[in-house]
Amino acid sequence: MNTALKITAFVAGVTVVFGASYGVGHATGNSTPATRQAGTAAHAGHTPTNPARTVTAAQAAEHPPGGLQISEHGYTLGLENSFVTAGAPTELKFRVLGPDGRPVTEYRTAHEKELHLIVAPRDLATFQHLHPVRAADGTWSAPVALPAAGEYRVFADFTPAGAIEGLTLGADLHAAGELRPAALPQTGRTVTVDGYTVTLDGNLTPGRAGRLTLTVSRDGHPVADLQPYLGAAGHLVALRAGDLAYLHVHPDGEGITGGPAVSFTTTAPSAGDYRLFLDFKHQDTVHTAAFTFPVTTDSPAPSGTTAPPAAATSASGATPTAHGEGHQH
Repeated sequence: MNTALKITAFVAGVTVVFGASYGVGHATGNSTPATRQAGTAAHAGHTPTNPARTVTAAQAAEHPPGGLQISEHGYTLGLENSFVTAGAPTELKFRVLGPDGRPVTEYRTAHEKELHLIVAPRDLATFQHLHPVRAADGTWSAPVALPAAGEYRVFADFTPAGAIEGLTLGADLHAAGELRPAALPQTGRTVTVDGYTVTLDGNLTPGRAGRLTLTVSRDGHPVADLQPYLGAAGHLVALRAGDLAYLHVHPDGEGITGGPAVSFTTTAPSAGDYRLFLDFKHQDTVHTAAFTFPVTTDSPAPSGTTAPPAAATSASGATPTAHGEGHQH
């Protein structure tokens, strides 16, 4: 979205840009129209990752975190209705307005889709990755059911036609009902989902690119026949706890099938807790594993950061929620 730690994409090597605070989600970002024309860019609109690269404070300031602004570079995310009822089926509709104030109707395809939609609550207990349908007038729509009352964040990950880089815009969605706040889910390095066991290996150091590898098994046996999902062996999305800054993740290598291991290269912008959501497909069904992943300033540099990119992968471990097109991240 922008879509694997746009969590843009969304599949096994990772690049990250994060952001400010919760309140920024309501603010308007840079209103300067994007003028750069499309060129050759890795992963259809995503910036390629240098595994050994260290991000300086100045570079981080030049590239604010994704998903924290409702408007950026002249593009604005507009929800038709930002108030819904928890637990009830809802048709989520929105438009992306361009620098000219008109709905955008032409997009570049990234990870097999023109736009990726992520919906997550502030407590990061659930995760939904939806693929909405666009009408001729530029209105996007997708069915969504929010499991509990509370504040949600909607992320639209896309690349306008003619732009060289993708955008991730975010907007707040309010679900009415009885609110029961929950603490951040805690997981270890191994999680289970739908009978599959997913193990996370690797560490991240703030400001430095590192590799994360997720390995999938079932009934004690490695799953070596993962199917392509969104053009890769896995799709990874990362969100920072506290402000829900959206981490863009790119897969390592060019492979789109295989397993059981899937690797991503990413950079955490700061210390803190992150939620990693890995989507993987096996036997024609998409599964989502979710992890709560702590990053500390004394985290050791992950092994293999300068090694050649590995085969495409995805990682995460948490209880999956409903999915658009049969799958939610």
